[in-house]
Amino acid sequence: MALAQEKIYTTEDIYALPDGQRAELIDGQIYDMVPPNTMHQRISYSIARKISDYIDNNNGNCEVFPAPFAVFLNEDDRNYVEPDISVICDKNKINDKGCAGAPDWIIEIVSPSTQRMDYGIKLFKYRTAGVREYWIVNPVTRTVNVYDFEHEEKTWQYSFEDDIPVCIYENFSIRISDLV
Repeated sequence: MALAQEKIYTTEDIYALPDGQRAELIDGQIYDMVPPNTMHQRISYSIARKISDYIDNNNGNCEVFPAPFAVFLNEDDRNYVEPDISVICDKNKINDKGCAGAPDWIIEIVSPSTQRMDYGIKLFKYRTAGVREYWIVNPVTRTVNVYDFEHEEKTWQYSFEDDIPVCIYENFSIRISDLV
């Protein structure tokens, strides 16, 4: 007896979703997204603003894109994500649809419904796609996991009260407790 074939979805299926329905596509599988809560949005906005201010004050060339912002990780039609914050330094990756390829830095703010994705599936996908730095911000535990894929794949865990050094920028750190 033949096994049932699992349907492989594409970005075409993502764009065909009803207005207002958000989902991500990883390796041809669709993952529905729930609306973020107030604390999630407060953290996301504050971090994005802090990074933007740093880039502006230092005449940087990177751009910060908060969600919803489309990232086509592998430049294929089977991977589409909307990180909470994407920092992109290569302007050639930015087009009318979003980012074609891996952002330099991705930040995800964890919620109970996204933990498995953020700590597992996305961690693997972001690393293999070429993301240089990945932060997982957890408002419940008040911790930040920092993955430096550019420098020997180092990993650290910080509290919201720590000065968290940014791997892709020298002399820049963020203390989450100062922002929220």
